[in-house]
Amino acid sequence: MLTQLTINNFAIVRELEIDFRNGMTAITGETGAGKSIAIDALGLCLGNRGEANMVRPGALRADLCARFSLVDAEMAANWLIEHQLDNQNECLLRRTISPDGRSRGFINGVSVPLSQLRELGTLLIQIHGQHAHQLLLDNTHQKSLLDAYSNQQELLAQMKKAWKTWHDSCQQLAVFQKEMQERESRQQLLEYHLKELSEFLPVQGEFEEIDQEYKQLANHGQFLSIGQTTTHILSENDDANVISLLNMAKNELTDLVALNPKFSELLDMLEEASIQVSEVSDEIKHYCDQYELDPNRLFELEQRISKQISLARKHHVSPEALPELFQQLLTEQEQIANQNEDCETLNEQVAIDHQKALACAERLHHVRLHYAQELSTLITNSMHQLSMPHGLFTIDVKFIPEQLQIDGACKIEFNVTTNPGQPHQALAKVASGGELSRIALAIQVITAKKMDTPALIFDEVDVGISGPTAAIVGKLLRELGESTQVMCVTHLPQVAGCGHHHFYVSKETNGVETETHMQLLDKKSRLQELARLLAGSEVTKNTLANAKELLAA
Repeated sequence: MLTQLTINNFAIVRELEIDFRNGMTAITGETGAGKSIAIDALGLCLGNRGEANMVRPGALRADLCARFSLVDAEMAANWLIEHQLDNQNECLLRRTISPDGRSRGFINGVSVPLSQLRELGTLLIQIHGQHAHQLLLDNTHQKSLLDAYSNQQELLAQMKKAWKTWHDSCQQLAVFQKEMQERESRQQLLEYHLKELSEFLPVQGEFEEIDQEYKQLANHGQFLSIGQTTTHILSENDDANVISLLNMAKNELTDLVALNPKFSELLDMLEEASIQVSEVSDEIKHYCDQYELDPNRLFELEQRISKQISLARKHHVSPEALPELFQQLLTEQEQIANQNEDCETLNEQVAIDHQKALACAERLHHVRLHYAQELSTLITNSMHQLSMPHGLFTIDVKFIPEQLQIDGACKIEFNVTTNPGQPHQALAKVASGGELSRIALAIQVITAKKMDTPALIFDEVDVGISGPTAAIVGKLLRELGESTQVMCVTHLPQVAGCGHHHFYVSKETNGVETETHMQLLDKKSRLQELARLLAGSEVTKNTLANAKELLAA
């Protein structure tokens, strides 16, 4: 429950500290006094959007703090433990706003993002605003109200998870299909390149070999000329050649060996040199005799080398790397073919995930059907209490699998008839403003009884209600306050008189500054305030007597 609210430099509040108690607390005040300022301040502590103009003029910042007891708030206590923000059985939500609009949020003194304030706030308190009857016309809000009443959070979480899984599968398939179009374009390009390379069929190491052969054939004349010159020098020159000169040297060295045997090794070396030179000469001569120019082979080599160089330039690789590129393109083509097969797998997964989400949506649909009947009966009974004796409220729940969403596949429609003979139609088409306010209030009170939230605030939800109906509304809120903490901002004396506690909001001005105050009324002051609400202006003995009756009721 909310135990204390501290407000500093917020709007026209300089400093305010309010202690709250169990039961129903009524909040009243004159028009323009700022009855909803405390609710607005609390909303900021719960993570609502803050603005620079909320800071009291001249102040350094607005500082707001809400203190909660966690004795009856198990879910909130568990949330704090989970996020390592627990502080025994108490929770402090604080919000500061600077004149430049910047704000900070704190949970038990620890700075946190506003999203965490909002998340925790939903577990601590529910605020029902004065425009709830307008929201009641929206089908999405109607679905939220039904789900709040059914309190099937686990099933809704399962639905959300199943839908997200299906949605993710659909996204994966969409991305895959988009990439598949790109792959198809790539596949066509690969087929063209591979056809070209397959016709050429590059072989590892081939370019080096044919390049060498081509150079030899292309330089045929130079090769023969050098070969012939070499053999001429080595053995065929009649005047002087290497072999004849070596033989002359051997003859001279033989005579030297006869004179000195130690030169015999040199003679052997010279003999060996003569043999090697003779072999070289014979080998070159044999090669030159056998070597013939093949113009066809030369042309063939020239064409293949030219094609290989052209293909290499086209693919931005060296000619030697063409065989490796060919294998890489073949591998890529195979991978694309395998990936296209994956499309079938993804399609199957999308279908499986869709069926799972649809099955979860069907379970949720049956739950909603059950609670729709239960809630319809309760709201109809409340309408009878709230001066609509012929009212009949029903909730139409349609299952539309083609419209599967994160919260299921149901379309929810609140229908009502308020008078005999009136057709049963959608709420927006039938109910008047006053009737809509009473129906909205009935729904809020009924759903609040089913929820685990330990504190409830009703901010002028009784707009459009008066007389005996207002007294019934007050009794409903007081009854609700017996089991949970209820705070109600109201302008109706019949509602305010039902409160266990009563705060009065007033505004004072000195001509320069304006301040809002909020005080807990004792019995005497409360009688005066109820009398003021009844009279509208001057308080009389009759209005005081009526006020006493309201308190005694």
